[in-house]
Amino acid sequence: MTSPESASPSRPAKAAGFALLGVAAVALVIGVVSLFSGGSSDTPPVAGGASTTPPSVATTSASAQASSEPPVSSSAVGTTSASPTVPASSVVPPPPVTQPGTVKAPVRIYNNSTITGLASRASDEVRASGWTVEGTGNYSGGTIPTTTVYFRPGTDEEASAKELASVLRARVEPRFDGIQSSAAGIILIVTNDYQGVSKSK
Repeated sequence: MTSPESASPSRPAKAAGFALLGVAAVALVIGVVSLFSGGSSDTPPVAGGASTTPPSVATTSASAQASSEPPVSSSAVGTTSASPTVPASSVVPPPPVTQPGTVKAPVRIYNNSTITGLASRASDEVRASGWTVEGTGNYSGGTIPTTTVYFRPGTDEEASAKELASVLRARVEPRFDGIQSSAAGIILIVTNDYQGVSKSK
């Protein structure tokens, strides 16, 4: 009668021993996983030997989208560097001079001043501001009171002419009868009051 009593406590002891071994094995797996994943505290450890590679891939692609950089290639995903080596500010291109949706119409520039070479000087500044200059010359069809950018009403020249006039601090108007039949594009007639490109940008 004493043998069943002495045998029954050994079964729970064996079960407890196996349970302790199981807990130790799980703790060992968690320790190894956290060691190889860098021990980051923001992601909870995964039991059962699951890899932590998918969270690091998601983090890398999320950071790439947030910094407006191209998606990370599959060869770069396994690297331990979480942040790009190039600052995002150096990758972003400078803002365009043109407003969104504005097409820069070609420009012809005519001198109506007493300053020799003024159309050529204006041509250099207009090109530097992003417009195509198709030609320069003198306007002798009358006296224009102030430097003015002319456009054909009802065309996409109007938005481009207004933008150019803003850059040059000039007046902008629809074409008048004397230049109505000229070829398509913006016409800039510069006079003695030509100021050039605004420096306050």
